[in-house]
Amino acid sequence: MDAAHPRVLGYLGRALSLELSAVQQYMTQASLVELWGDTAAAERFRQETVEELRHAERLVQRMLQLGVAPAASQLRPVAHAADLEGLLRLNAVLEQDLIQHYGEAMRFCLLIGDGNNASFFRALRDEEQQHGEDLAAWLGSHATVPSRALERATF
Repeated sequence: MDAAHPRVLGYLGRALSLELSAVQQYMTQASLVELWGDTAAAERFRQETVEELRHAERLVQRMLQLGVAPAASQLRPVAHAADLEGLLRLNAVLEQDLIQHYGEAMRFCLLIGDGNNASFFRALRDEEQQHGEDLAAWLGSHATVPSRALERATF
């Protein structure tokens, strides 16, 4: 593969940081909602963790193909809330950040004529958009459920 533009490498590194932030957030939230007794939500968060980990793995593979050492330099702190609806709202923000990042990276690659990396970022953006839609549907199904937030463990 030809040498990648330094800005493309920056997009890859930032994407890795965002994906690993998502892994950390979903993993933590799975354990938190399990403490609340919501095993179905815990399992769903675990599935989300695996999905984001697969994205991180694809980013690492791409970086290695381009001859750079992967480095996620800025993980976000885990966002927390007192109930499932709050967690889902926070996750929607993280997913939107990923969608925007991949869209920006894709547009830059197209601008410089880097079709291979544009396609790579487009595929990740499309998957994150679907993930965002699934998350919105999950949030919509829980938005009317009353919360017992004061009785739940938080961090």
